[in-house]
Amino acid sequence: MSAFAGSELTCLRGGRLVFTGLTFRVAPGDALTLLGPNGSGKSSLLRIMAGLLKPFRGTLAWEDAALSEDPDVHRRRTHYVGHQDAVKPVLTAAENLAFWAALGGADDPAQRARAALERLGVPHIAGVPGRYLSAGQKRRLNLARILAAPARLWLLDEPTVALDRAAVRLLEEIIAEHRAGGGMVVLSTHTDIAMDGARTLHLDDFTPAGPDDGSDDGDEDDGDRDDTPHARETAS
Repeated sequence: MSAFAGSELTCLRGGRLVFTGLTFRVAPGDALTLLGPNGSGKSSLLRIMAGLLKPFRGTLAWEDAALSEDPDVHRRRTHYVGHQDAVKPVLTAAENLAFWAALGGADDPAQRARAALERLGVPHIAGVPGRYLSAGQKRRLNLARILAAPARLWLLDEPTVALDRAAVRLLEEIIAEHRAGGGMVVLSTHTDIAMDGARTLHLDDFTPAGPDDGSDDGDEDDGDRDDTPHARETAS
């Protein structure tokens, strides 16, 4: 099974270097946790991994094939869940999820939506319009997207925001099941998420020294920065 890797990545946002010289590799069954202060580039790196941003320098590859050769294929094997809950207020929770399941190529979007809501512990919100959902319910609905349609690579930006401890434990179980089947997970977090054998990537190791350190590039939870040649990945 193929690994996902980036080599010597540099991110430039708003005319400011966010990180540079960043290298990573995620193999089937792996989990990688992105750590670093606000402004270190966690959100930007996840967007680059998802193909939503282009790196200023460096390459991304799925095994030996560069992602730039066929970005649509990469998007089909990737689930990206960012800060914003992509919930349409006029659609019910089930309708929102069925839309994403259909977009992801699910055979039976409505059934996959129901099953995902059940697994996330919120089957009772299926018929509730998005505008009436609480912050925690919207977050669970957004996370249910990773179950509603299959994808090998999960990219999760602060997935525990607005979740209680029980919901975090459930997310940990779902991630473990995904990895057991050969899936890959990369996530950013400011809180502890239990993931056996997960490695950590400290983005502040790649922050370029200079007068711009600590400035904000408008990237949701980070301002994005940069430096150093090789990732510090340690067992957690």
